Amino acid sequence: MFQVSQKWFTAALLLGLATPAFARKKEPPPVQAATAYLSHDTHEKEHVTVAADPFDTRDKADFFRLDYNGHSILPIRVIIANDSDAPLDLNQVRIQLIASDSTKLPAATPEELNRRLFRFNDIKQKHIPGTPITYRPTPVDKKILDDDKDFSFTQTTIPPHSSANGFLFYDVRDLDDPILKGAELYTKMIHTKQNGKDTELFAFSVTFDKYLEQEKAKRDAAKAAAAKDAASKDSKDKKKDDDKDFKVDTNGNSKPQ
Repeated sequence: MFQVSQKWFTAALLLGLATPAFARKKEPPPVQAATAYLSHDTHEKEHVTVAADPFDTRDKADFFRLDYNGHSILPIRVIIANDSDAPLDLNQVRIQLIASDSTKLPAATPEELNRRLFRFNDIKQKHIPGTPITYRPTPVDKKILDDDKDFSFTQTTIPPHSSANGFLFYDVRDLDDPILKGAELYTKMIHTKQNGKDTELFAFSVTFDKYLEQEKAKRDAAKAAAAKDAASKDSKDKKKDDDKDFKVDTNGNSKPQ
């Protein structure tokens, strides 16, 4: 039997404990119930809710392996809750980001993200025999594949009284700021299957106006708190400076220096 020395085991344990926190894999914020998100659309009759949570800042999306926001890629967490008694079939689902100018964006594939984030000018072109066609192979970066495996929305069936969630990525480089103002996440071609009958649900339209209002309120509150802290610090610093301008004599009387 293979035996590990106590000395080696102790050293390995200490090394593991000494591993810095940033070396550990970061996790996205815990998912909430679909109706808890400001951006959601519920079909009461079908008992189905589609919600969207945009990760539209670098701080919010810092658990991804790559800086998608810095390259005009918008990650959106999609939550689909099935509170009905029939399973949902998502094999044909289409989830588009529709901008205020009616531009329709499908979710980007890993290959499209790869082309957006990286350049491969140093990869030698290849020729297809018997044709005038040449192409430049672009292998998908491992970090994109790992993010796709760990975070993407991949579930194609949602059982009754359960939910599914995951991230979709949208290339928003050609959209005007603010990107989400007047935009919607348009979800269509969700099907239900019950008693051998296939039914397509009406489309879901998830808007972001309430989300934007909430985020603005958070930013305004943070700015107000920062201004208050700065004013308090200035007041304390001024008091210290004023105190330095006086000294106390033996009778307890303060005199200008």
